[in-house]
Amino acid sequence: MSRYLRDPRPRRVAVVSLHTSPLDQPGTGDAGGLNVYVLETARRLAESGIDVEIFTRAVSSGLPASIEIEPGVRVSHLRAGPFEDLPKEDLPAQMCAFSAELLRAEACRPAGWFDLIHAHYWLSGHVGWLASERWDVPLVQSMHTMAKVKNLELAEGDRPEPQVRVVGEQQVVDHASRLIANTGEEARQLMDLYAAPAHAVDVVHPGVDLETFAPRDQLAARTALGVRPDAHVLLFVGRIQPLKAPDVLLRAAARMVEDDPATRERLLVVVCGGPSGSGLEHPTGLVELAQQLGIADLVRFEPPTDRARLAEWYAAADATVVPSYSESFGLVAIESQACGTPVVAASVGGLRTSVADGRSGLLVPDHDPRTWAAYLSRVTTRERDVLARGARPHAEGFSWDATAQGLIDSYSRAIGEHAAVPLAVSGQ
Repeated sequence: MSRYLRDPRPRRVAVVSLHTSPLDQPGTGDAGGLNVYVLETARRLAESGIDVEIFTRAVSSGLPASIEIEPGVRVSHLRAGPFEDLPKEDLPAQMCAFSAELLRAEACRPAGWFDLIHAHYWLSGHVGWLASERWDVPLVQSMHTMAKVKNLELAEGDRPEPQVRVVGEQQVVDHASRLIANTGEEARQLMDLYAAPAHAVDVVHPGVDLETFAPRDQLAARTALGVRPDAHVLLFVGRIQPLKAPDVLLRAAARMVEDDPATRERLLVVVCGGPSGSGLEHPTGLVELAQQLGIADLVRFEPPTDRARLAEWYAAADATVVPSYSESFGLVAIESQACGTPVVAASVGGLRTSVADGRSGLLVPDHDPRTWAAYLSRVTTRERDVLARGARPHAEGFSWDATAQGLIDSYSRAIGEHAAVPLAVSGQ
């Protein structure tokens, strides 16, 4: 006996994002590109007629059990463990509680309510694995980051990802119906490092909101943000942790000043974000580093901000700097380029896709501050204008509408394949 489904296109999708909510402000804690991805794709899926319910862990007693953030998109907060101050590393102990709450939520719906589960990050994948077997629906998995990849590209002094995560990720890869990779490189990593079958991996690029992140007058943006008109502005956006390597930017800026003292007159480094991950162990470390390097007067620290103000920062910058040791894609890079601002990024992972080297930005081959100083000096000269002209056209090749369509295609394949698998018959 096999399952019968007239239309492989899903009607309702359960999205699992256990460790971080799409409603959280990106740039601090565990909130980042994953949050943006989940929210933006849910919106586009809803616009295409697919209802999406996002299940995440409640981190406050004041949160509603469920809230519809717009037609077709609902966020449900499941109680699992203490509300506040639960590190991501302690979440595996709460997966049973979260799974029980998820199954309870679905049990209140008519049978067959969800057609598919899309889990984000490996912790969510374990919950999705259990639910997919209970509901008899396929599991589509997005890893976003992978332990084996991070450990191969570890920042100096940073902690390696534990073996329990490596094993957990392998289990998710083995049991998922389909795997979503952000880039071709991530697809290869899934296949080479986790033995994922090639036929089960779909490459779907993330997108960018081309209306919110759009070119605007640089002088007006600087005036609004209190930045001098003639400054050379280097912008870092993201969580402050070793993996994201904001220290490389500061060390490179110090090297620029050392090589050419006149640089001090105009250089401004802006760090927009908050401590996260192992960076929480020394949350003032970056401020102290700026002081030790003698460039505290050249560095401006800004808290995580909303998208409208973030777009102003991109417009105000001469370049956005992404020195990460590992990135599955690099949404910050695409957002910056959508605003017409070139990017100087590490030549790692998905950044090789999100940045067109020599056309919309520059890819740096290592993390040596001397190398970075040389590359950053190039975007404070006329070369910046050449790169800026290519930034927006490159970003226009990535849209959330295209991402959503790629997901729908993958969902349909997963549902069709799941329907074709014979059901076990009792007693046989």
